Amino acid sequence: MVEAVREIPGAPAPVGPYSPAVVRGDLVFCSGQIGLDPSSGKLKEGLADQLDQVLINLEAVLKASGSSVNDILQTTIFLADIKDGALVNEVYGKFVSPEAPPARQTVAVKDLPLGAVVEISAIAQVSKA
Repeated sequence: MVEAVREIPGAPAPVGPYSPAVVRGDLVFCSGQIGLDPSSGKLKEGLADQLDQVLINLEAVLKASGSSVNDILQTTIFLADIKDGALVNEVYGKFVSPEAPPARQTVAVKDLPLGAVVEISAIAQVSKA
């Protein structure tokens, strides 16, 4: 059975016709999160602030889906400028489990939604509580 997770406390509403997350069995498929502030609906300024907000949003989506940061299996990071990879690695490295960081790909892209400079999607396991 597939369950679309549409209501995410603490995360922005989708900017298109998609679910922030879909749960299938014991897996959570999280749509890409950008640095939208859920309280204002506006994109944060600059890479550092956008990246912080992306991770806050992703954590909220995971929690609402019955998962957590520690249950992430794979992420995909989309960057408007691959040169931003060093800062992304530094901040992202503090976000994920240092003992078992998830599999990951990082991709440079021409454009991201709403002019964002970073977007992160994830696949995680439902937490075994």
